[in-house]
Amino acid sequence: MSKRIQHNTIISSGWRRWLALMLAGSVTLGSAFSATAQVPVPRAAGPAVAVVPREPEIAGSSYILIDAATGQVIMEKNADESLPPASLTKIMTAYIVEYEIDNGNLSLDDQVFISEKAWRTQGSKTFVDVNSYVRVEDLLRGIIIQSGNDASVAMAEHIAGSEEAFADLMNQHARRLGMTGSYFENSSGLDDAGQQNMMTARDLATLARVKILQHPTHYSMYAEREFTFNGIRQTNRNTLLFRDNTVDGMKTGWTTPAGYCLVASAVRDGMRLISVVMGTESEEARAVETQKMLSYGFRFFETYKAYEAGQVLDSLRVWSARENTVEVGMADEVLLTIPRGRAGDLVATLNTEQTLRGAIEQGQVLGTVNITLDDQVLYTGNVIAVQGVERAGFFKRLLDALTLFFMGLFQ
Repeated sequence: MSKRIQHNTIISSGWRRWLALMLAGSVTLGSAFSATAQVPVPRAAGPAVAVVPREPEIAGSSYILIDAATGQVIMEKNADESLPPASLTKIMTAYIVEYEIDNGNLSLDDQVFISEKAWRTQGSKTFVDVNSYVRVEDLLRGIIIQSGNDASVAMAEHIAGSEEAFADLMNQHARRLGMTGSYFENSSGLDDAGQQNMMTARDLATLARVKILQHPTHYSMYAEREFTFNGIRQTNRNTLLFRDNTVDGMKTGWTTPAGYCLVASAVRDGMRLISVVMGTESEEARAVETQKMLSYGFRFFETYKAYEAGQVLDSLRVWSARENTVEVGMADEVLLTIPRGRAGDLVATLNTEQTLRGAIEQGQVLGTVNITLDDQVLYTGNVIAVQGVERAGFFKRLLDALTLFFMGLFQ
C-alpha cells in the first residue's frame, strides 16, 4: 500500500512538472513535428528551355567567367594557378585607393607628391613631373586608363609611405578578401628588379566583383576611353570598350612572363558578367578570347531572381501563441545563375526542424530553404518569421499543451 501511494505520488509529481514546463514553453517534442515541404518558386515568362552547348575553347593559360550578382562560376580553366598578372596588379592598387577614399582616409582632391622614384619608374606612364603635386583623381585615372606605373608608385608612396609598405598592404587586403593565390611585391606589376607579383584568375574575378559591388562610385572610370594629362592624350588599352558597348571595364596587362591579359566586365539585359583571361598570345587574342566567354555566358545563362528579401514562403503552426500561425519568408534576396529558360525547373524545399511554441520575434530564424536544379543545390539559406507572434494566455497554453501531449502519444 505504501509503495503504491509512493508510485502514484511520483507520477503525479512528474506530470505536474511536465505540464508546468509545457505551459512555460520549454519542452520540445523533437522531430515528430518537424516538417519538410516544397514551396513555390516564382516563375517568370521567358524563352523555351535552352540547350547549353559545351564551353568554347579559350586560348589562354587560365581563365574564368562569373556572374557578378551571384559569384557563380560559368566556365573556368586553371583558375587557381598563380601566374604573373602584369598590369592587372593595378586593379588591386586602384582598389586600395578607392577603399581609402570610401573610408574617409583619402579625397579625390588630395595632392600627391611625385618622388624621383615614381618619376623614374619605367614602362607605361601617366607622364607626371618629378617633385610636382598631382590630384588623387588624376593619378587614379592614370592608373586605370593609362596603366601608369609612375602613377601607381606615387599613390603607393602617398598611402603607405613606401612602395614596399604598400605591397604589404596589398597582401593584407588580398587575405581579407579571400584571395588565397595572390602575392604582391610592387604596385605596378613590373617584373624587373627581382620582383614578381602573382595572382590567379579566380582572385582577379573576386577582386573585380568586390570593386563593382562595394565601390560602385569609382567604377565608371574603367569605362572611360581616354585621358589627357600634362598635355598628353592616351587611350584606354581595353580595346573591347571600342568594340562592344556593353563592356564597361576593366583592365589590361602585358609583360613577357605574363603574356597578354585582360579582366573585363559587361552588362546585357540586366545581367553583369566578369571575365578574366591570362597568358594569351597578343593584344587581339585577349580581346577575342574574352568576347568568346562573354558571348557564351550571356547567350546561355541568366541571373534569375528567385525571391525578394522577406518574401513569404509558407505559414507554420504555432502552439501556445495568440496566433495559430506565423508567416515564414526569405531572410535575404535570392539571385541564382541558371541556364536560360530553366526557371520553371527550380525546386525549393522548406525545412523546419522544430515545433514552434510561444512568442516568436520578427526576424527569428525558423528553418532553412534549399533550391535545386536537376538535383544540384544552387542555394541554401535561412527562413525567418516575417512578423512577430505574442505568447498566448494561460488557458490557450494549457489547451495547446494537452493537444501536443496527446498528439505525441499517438504519433
